[in-house]
Amino acid sequence: MSKKFLSIKTFVLSGMMLLTGMSMNAENPFLSAYNTPFNIPPFDKITDSDYLPAFKEGIARHNQEIEAIINNRALPDFDNTIVALDNAGQLLENVSYAFSGVYETISTPELQEIGAEVQPMLAAHSDEVMMNDRLFQRIKQVYDNRAKFNLSTSQERLLEKYYKNFVRNGALLPADKKEELKKINSQLATLYLKFGDNILKDTNKWKLIVDKEEDLSGLPQSSIAVAAEEAKAMGMDGKWVFTLHAPSRLPFLTFADNRDLREKMYKAYINLANNNDENDNKALINQILKLRLQKAKLFGFNNYAEYQTDAVMAKTVKNAEDLLMKIWKPAVKKSHEEIADMQKYADAHGGNFKIEGWDYYYYAEKVKKEKFNFDETEVRPYFPIENVRKGIFTMANKLYGITFKKVEGAPVYHPDVDVYEVLDSEGKHLATFMSDYYTRAGKRQGAWMFVFQEANGTNGNRPIVYNVGNFTKPAAGSPSLLTIDEVETMFHEFGHGLHGMLTRAHYKGNAGTNVDRDFVEFPSQLHEHWMFEPELLKEYARHYQTGEVIPQELVDKLIASSKFNQGFVNTELVGAALLDLEWHKLTDIDNVNAADFEASVAKKLGKPEEIEFRYRSTYFNHIFGSDGYSAGYYTYLWAQVLDCDGYEVFMRNGVFDPATAAKLKHVLESGNDEDPMKLYEGFAGHRPDAGALLRDKGLE
Repeated sequence: MSKKFLSIKTFVLSGMMLLTGMSMNAENPFLSAYNTPFNIPPFDKITDSDYLPAFKEGIARHNQEIEAIINNRALPDFDNTIVALDNAGQLLENVSYAFSGVYETISTPELQEIGAEVQPMLAAHSDEVMMNDRLFQRIKQVYDNRAKFNLSTSQERLLEKYYKNFVRNGALLPADKKEELKKINSQLATLYLKFGDNILKDTNKWKLIVDKEEDLSGLPQSSIAVAAEEAKAMGMDGKWVFTLHAPSRLPFLTFADNRDLREKMYKAYINLANNNDENDNKALINQILKLRLQKAKLFGFNNYAEYQTDAVMAKTVKNAEDLLMKIWKPAVKKSHEEIADMQKYADAHGGNFKIEGWDYYYYAEKVKKEKFNFDETEVRPYFPIENVRKGIFTMANKLYGITFKKVEGAPVYHPDVDVYEVLDSEGKHLATFMSDYYTRAGKRQGAWMFVFQEANGTNGNRPIVYNVGNFTKPAAGSPSLLTIDEVETMFHEFGHGLHGMLTRAHYKGNAGTNVDRDFVEFPSQLHEHWMFEPELLKEYARHYQTGEVIPQELVDKLIASSKFNQGFVNTELVGAALLDLEWHKLTDIDNVNAADFEASVAKKLGKPEEIEFRYRSTYFNHIFGSDGYSAGYYTYLWAQVLDCDGYEVFMRNGVFDPATAAKLKHVLESGNDEDPMKLYEGFAGHRPDAGALLRDKGLE
């Protein structure tokens, strides 16, 4: 997932820093040249007290830059209006991106207070820019006369992007409706922040304390060791503490023999932010949905789902739903077969109960071991995090000729962050890559990619990209050994990172991941396919103690079992995507109860009761924590059609075939310079085929 704090790109229009001479503390690190390696934010100098005044100064400077564009006496053209707009707001962008990195990963009460103040401030500023009629008239004049300017495809797409973005954000609305939209956006900004904070607080609040060693039966030693360290840190020596963070929760649900404790863990997770207390998100969901519906109707749409899909590749809600249903039906059918296998196994091994949600991971693992003689604990020693890091770097080198050089002493916001200079095939600086992989109390769940600096050909800036994960921090004397899912996550987010690092788009607004929302997941998901490639596994999958390459027998088991449980995986994923669309198709939102609504959607779809939606509504941060994936979670499946079809091209030509890799590299370099479907067809030689996804998942 590509993560953006406060939906930054809807209101920060990026670009060159202009000094205003405004009175301000000269010691604020944001107000002078960074003088850091590759222009990384000077996190070693930035304090919490620097953010708010820098945000205010950034807004003031951005306003001056906008006024300069408006007051330009020359007739509006592409350079003096669109490029100038693309290059405005650099200080605001610098502060926003730095704050995002810190806020999402080490969120403290102090940072939360700043976020609560800044969020509506930024939303209001965005509205002032996007609804500035004088600015829009210049943009419109360029747009209406675009045929006269002899624009390149890249320039045309940037112009169209700005024009449509302004229109979708209220530029053509009458004055009274603009004011209504401003109020809606301000309220949503505050609600989004509160929604995410509630999830984080509720996640950190819950703990499963184990004080009997027999209750640890079945758990890997690595999980037990981490739980012991967690308990020790809390002053509970001799006990074990498990949390709702994925590195703790998932191994517990997968391996713990104690069914009652699995049930406690499972129910705590699926009821996150849904406990009728100060962290409950149900009321927020209703408020968010009502405001989004009002917003959609201001623009003449029947519902918010129509409004969101109108501006991306899918174009209509029906197109998105049609794709999802092609996957949903075979996935559900497959999941029933998987559940039957698990029930059979449980019955044969003394289980006098019906398989429930808290049994799914546990018995899926048992059946997998029985069917494939495969135990995931066997492979984890071959995937210490440093090995996997080597794997993603090797993949990037073999495909694109780039190399990674570790940078010591660069400023970082946390000691867990690593910094690398990225060099192209000629040894020239291409980008900076930073990683922050370990879980901690102040970090939001999940994994994401974002930037501290965008690529910009007009001023020579190269991107500073970072990946964030939530993997288990090494216990004393042991490395962090990743699960297969975590290895996949690392390849996924690095795929987003490559999209950002390789960009050669000239204009900032077209660079990197600034593409249609339902195209942005294509590079990330495509690069997941290389994780199991035997040629690459030999390079990076080595035992952390012996250095032994993963045995071919184990690789064969790994690959054979990789399509196992795809009914479950795709049912929970597609189910979440359909739930998202159903929420945003609503036209009557008065007093809708989240649990009741979910139940009605589940019944309508015929969802197996043993499988929950990947995210239940109260912790579905993708869709209620920002606008990023709202009415757009389907994009993961849309992109899967592209990535599975695209990888079949590599399988036909060779997984590291230079010519095929060069075509893919062009896609990653282009950003939004070309239409995404044309880019895809140029790479694959044909339009994508959904059948490739079903084949890849074993759902045919």
